Formats: sequence, structure tokens, C-alpha cells
Amino acid sequence: MLHAEHITCGYGGDPVVRDLSFSAQSGQILCILGANGCGKTTLLRAVAGLLPSTGSVTAAGLDLRTAPRRQVAQTVAFLSQLSNLYFSYTVYQTVEMGRYAHRSPGLFGGAAPGDKDIVRSCLEQTGLWELREQPITALSGGQLQRVFLARVFAQDPKIILLDEPTNHLDLKYQIELMEQLRRWVAQGNRCVVGVLHDVNLALNYADQLLLMQDGRALCQTDTQALDPALLDRVYGLDVRGYMRRALQRWE
Repeated sequence: MLHAEHITCGYGGDPVVRDLSFSAQSGQILCILGANGCGKTTLLRAVAGLLPSTGSVTAAGLDLRTAPRRQVAQTVAFLSQLSNLYFSYTVYQTVEMGRYAHRSPGLFGGAAPGDKDIVRSCLEQTGLWELREQPITALSGGQLQRVFLARVFAQDPKIILLDEPTNHLDLKYQIELMEQLRRWVAQGNRCVVGVLHDVNLALNYADQLLLMQDGRALCQTDTQALDPALLDRVYGLDVRGYMRRALQRWE
């Protein structure tokens, strides 16, 4: 579904990500793990076309570097970490924006058939239907993150790119979000690529892991086949030992 080859990118001429390649398969969630500063978000922004890079990216057979922006928006959706810059639209209006890529060309393209049903379904999936008339400026950080996730679902892409999607979410909604993503990819011809800090979430919900270190790919592996020693190497600590000590609190 998604193939990134030899990606190099950075800021001010200094590379942060160096000659990195990976792929994500249909029906799967790929989580990118690594220590702070290793280039996870930079890589995701380059794949999304938000940061200049060298190399190539294809999504569902589409060359993201050369394809028309409307076609790209119908194929790939990107959800970043929360920004402090947003307008006072209602929850419903914000989610409805996800449908723009599917409307007739032009600034004033009308709503496509079924838009209202799609928007309502996305709001209900994310537990936001009762808040649909609320301005997004009145929401908590967790509620706002769910609004933006609902907008991504409304966009109906084939591939979702997520940068720390569980930020600002309490434990209940972190689990619900990951469960929603699992159901979404299971509907066929879809995949998710997400940057996560929570190793437990990644191990519980990802099909594949991309481990990064110093701007490079250390390895890409099936989650079940992961060598735990690689996590120790990436994070510079005994990850298994820490997890076992934490588990003892619940025994």
C-alpha cells in the first residue's frame, strides 16, 4: 500500500532522516518507534509531502511526488500532533471538511451524495455526535484530537498517517482510538502508519514495527517476531525489565 524508498530529509540543509526505506501492507498497522529526536515525525512529514525530501514515495500505486493534490488527498490523510492554531468552526463543520477532496472541483463545490451520512457515522464512531454543534475552541485537548481523527475518517483515504495520535487522550480513549484504527484497516485495501511513543500500545495493536535510530531504519519487523534486545538498543535501557517491574504492581 505504501512504499518509501531512500528518503533523506531535514531542516536547514542538515539531514535528520538518512536514506531510509520502508513499506506498509494492506490491512495492517505499522508503528514507528524510536527515541526522541531520532527523526520519526520528520520521516512522517516527508512521506506526507509536508517536508521536502529526496527519494520516492508511492501510495496505492500513486506517486505522491507528482500526482495532483486532489488525488493525493483522496488516497492519503495525515493527522499531526495538536496545533494551537485553528478556527472556531463547530465539531460538525470541522469533520465535514474531510469530505472536500471528494466534492466537485472548484472553491464552491457542493456536497457529494452521502456526505451527511458519512460525517454522522464518523462522529458517532468517535463519540462526538452529541457535541456536533460545539465550537472546537471550547473542547478539551482529548476531544479536539478525536474531532481531527473523525475528520480523517471522513476523508475516506486508503492510507492514514498519524503522528502521536494518542496525545491528549486518556487511557480509555487511547484504547478506543487504536481499536477504531484496527476496525478501519480491517475493512480492506487500507493501512495505517503511525508514530507512537507508547511501546505497549504499539506492541498490542501494530502488525509491523519500524524501529528508528539516529535518522536511520534499524529494522522493520513483524510485531510478533520482534527481538526485544532491539528495543533495549533503541531506547538505551532494559525495556523488558522495566515492563516486568511495572507489571508486578498489578499482581
